[in-house]
Amino acid sequence: MKWEKGNVFDLCDINPENISRNYPHDFIRYFDITSVGSGVVTSNDEIPLSEAPLRAKRVVRKDDTILATVRPGNRSFYYFKSPFENSIVSTGFAVLRPKANKTDPRFLYYLISEPGFTAYLVAYEQGANYPAVNPDIIGGKPIEFPPLPTQRKIASILSAYDDLIENNLKRIKLLEEKAFLIYKLIVQTEKLEEFTIEELAYVIMGQSPTSDTYTNEKEDNLPFHQGVTNFSNYFVEHRIYCNAPIKIAEEGDILFSVRAPVGRINFTSDKICIGRGLCAFRSKKGFQNYFYHQLKEFFFAEDVIGNGAIFNAVTKVELMKVKLKTPSDKIQQEFEVEAEQMYNLILNLTKQNTKLREARDILLPRLMNGEVEV
Repeated sequence: MKWEKGNVFDLCDINPENISRNYPHDFIRYFDITSVGSGVVTSNDEIPLSEAPLRAKRVVRKDDTILATVRPGNRSFYYFKSPFENSIVSTGFAVLRPKANKTDPRFLYYLISEPGFTAYLVAYEQGANYPAVNPDIIGGKPIEFPPLPTQRKIASILSAYDDLIENNLKRIKLLEEKAFLIYKLIVQTEKLEEFTIEELAYVIMGQSPTSDTYTNEKEDNLPFHQGVTNFSNYFVEHRIYCNAPIKIAEEGDILFSVRAPVGRINFTSDKICIGRGLCAFRSKKGFQNYFYHQLKEFFFAEDVIGNGAIFNAVTKVELMKVKLKTPSDKIQQEFEVEAEQMYNLILNLTKQNTKLREARDILLPRLMNGEVEV
């Protein structure tokens, strides 16, 4: 089968639509770099258009793919299968809109999510503090692509993995919502006392190793997390590793972002190295699941505490003073027994997703370069 030679511009238009004076919505769903990871996106609430940051400009539509132009090595991209009508992304993204009758939208998404595409962008990024690429670099990347029917077949194979992953994520969300509802019932019906975080939990503040210790190799290295880039719905996902860790979070610890966006929370299912953008919490009495929901409720609004001229941040001293309303040990223990079952189910589903992603990522480059015929 003959594949056509060209570039990315042959398959899509880049940044085709920005907010104009005729924009019909007073509220928007805004997505910035902190909202998007490797094929995943944090669900965002609506904000008034009048209060949106100046960088909230790019309109996204059904079947658009977004790709981070700032620090492309972080692999922030997402496919909008069915976005809200008022979805807007930051100018830190390029919006790739597939060309009708020439490009399968999912094929385009898998094209830009292939690691070789990321390596190309990193090779052409410019700027020391905020390395970035421009749309011409993205669109000008040389590629080979098959006819539309073959694109659809390739996308269908890879989408089968992502559909299973998405179903597992929905199950995880339902389990987490169930646990939170049980927690809320306790808050509404039981006697509560205020305790500081210092009284309730141990805290490990992150410290970043030097960048020359970072690696993509898993073997004999610990996963490394600097901030929320690889946070998911529940468990953090590993992308980068470190061969000289300084500060360690243990399996089951709660990860908490101490730099913008302050208050994001995830569990870690493995022993990891944490950088300066994170801290790790460990309940002093073993009520880890209850403490997770206490944090989640208190920090429902990001940056609820913290200050800083450039980035909102929170110090260990500030964190330790935060007071959380807490029931008796007996009630927390009863919650822990029930929540632990849900935690383990979520952990198993997360591990399934990890294996599915690994299988998909092995197949992805072989399909995209025509090594495997369909």
